[in-house]
Parts: sequence; structure tokens; C-alpha cells
Amino acid sequence: MKNYVITVNGTAYDVTVEENGEGAAPAAAPKAAPKAAAPKKAAAPAAGGTPINAPMRGTIVDIKVKVGDKVTNGTVVAVLEAMKMENDIVCDKDGTVAAVLVNKGDAIETGAAVITIN
Repeated sequence: MKNYVITVNGTAYDVTVEENGEGAAPAAAPKAAPKAAAPKKAAAPAAGGTPINAPMRGTIVDIKVKVGDKVTNGTVVAVLEAMKMENDIVCDKDGTVAAVLVNKGDAIETGAAVITIN
């Protein structure tokens, strides 16, 4: 046994620690957790297209449009989950979807282009 004096918030405590003894099996090191996929950076918009960007970092849980769809100001183009809340990503102008730059399940950064419109 070993005796220690430990001070916590200015109060001293006498502590006795009992040793395991010889031949004790060492504790196994904890396994590292698998790494999550890195969030996508802002993608380059299609030539001549206007990007509709993600307002915050999160995960794409739904895509509401496809290439060729007509969209107007206020149309929901995708749904982004951030902090356990679903947030609509909406179009801010009228046009036609030129490209969909994300997939369901993608983790994206703030400002990443989600779609482009012409």
C-alpha cells in the first residue's frame, strides 16, 4: 500500500492506495472510435449557374428537386439536419435546377453549394 496526500480545492486528504500485486494482467487500451466522414467543402457551381448554399453545417436528409425542375423564390430544394433539427434550404430566386451537388447522407459545411440554378 502507498499513502498519498491529495489537495482538492485547498483541502488536504490522506489517501491510501492498495496495489494490485504482481502478475496482474494489464488493462486493455480502449479502442479508437471509427472516424466520421469529413464534411464536404463548398463545391464549385456549374458553369453559368447560381449556387444555392447551405446556411449551416449539417447532414443532408432529403433532396426535394432534380435536374431540370423549375423552382421559384421560396421553393424548398433540400432538407438539412443540424443539431437534431431539420432545416429547409430554400431557393432565393426563380430558375431551373442545373445541378444537384449533394446526396442524401452527405455531411456539408456552412456555405457549401447544394444545387445550382439557371
